[in-house]
Amino acid sequence: MKTVILAGGVGNRLAGTTEVGPKPLIEIGERPILWHVMSHYSHFGFSEFIVAAGYRGDLIKRYFMDYHVAQHDVRIHVATGKVEIATPPDIADWVVDVIDTGLGTQSGGRIKRLSPQLGHEPFMATFGDGVGDIDLIALLDFHRSHGRIATVTAAHPSPRFGELRLDGDLVVEFSEKPMEAGWVFAGYMVFEPGVFEYITGDDEPISPESIARLAKDGELMAYRHEGFFHGVDTLRDIATLQELWSSSSPPWKVW
Repeated sequence: MKTVILAGGVGNRLAGTTEVGPKPLIEIGERPILWHVMSHYSHFGFSEFIVAAGYRGDLIKRYFMDYHVAQHDVRIHVATGKVEIATPPDIADWVVDVIDTGLGTQSGGRIKRLSPQLGHEPFMATFGDGVGDIDLIALLDFHRSHGRIATVTAAHPSPRFGELRLDGDLVVEFSEKPMEAGWVFAGYMVFEPGVFEYITGDDEPISPESIARLAKDGELMAYRHEGFFHGVDTLRDIATLQELWSSSSPPWKVW
């Protein structure tokens, strides 16, 4: 199953930090947030990725092109230009497509633009700026059990994320910016290809319009995650994750 990582936004609320690169490349413990997200999925056996790039997508391409050289020791034969890379046996076996989905395209529009690569199979998706310890196998099993088009993960972080109102596990309402904390939209989604019919075009975000229409039609379910989730919207978020990564047991490091 393919996993879409939404990594094309500008990250306006991190002005200054993202002027030199996209938010998913902000480093936590000397590794980009994007790497943390992908390591999480890979741990559960999902290692085929489509990175939906936009703003400074060239840097995301360069990151993966230089991945071996940047992360491992190398031997360079200067006379011939041959490069030997000391690759450890446990290196992640990822296949990564980095697709330019447009500079101003919204998150839903990016997913719709990827429909040729995704085909007619279900797929997973999440944002490239949030980490958690979600059990992705349990998430997928839950999605397969209910037969609806879409599953999103609901979590309990701060109230600045979009809030989901639930009837059992059925999403009945989506609120963009709630004033009080509740179940919130944490990404980590599973979609059937029917989701493309709910996305009108490039200007459609994953929230709230397309989510609201899925909920209205009874096609959206929430997987309740009681564990850790933290998104990156501010410098304080970055500092918090840095501190947690430096601890003996970072809460999202399941691999």
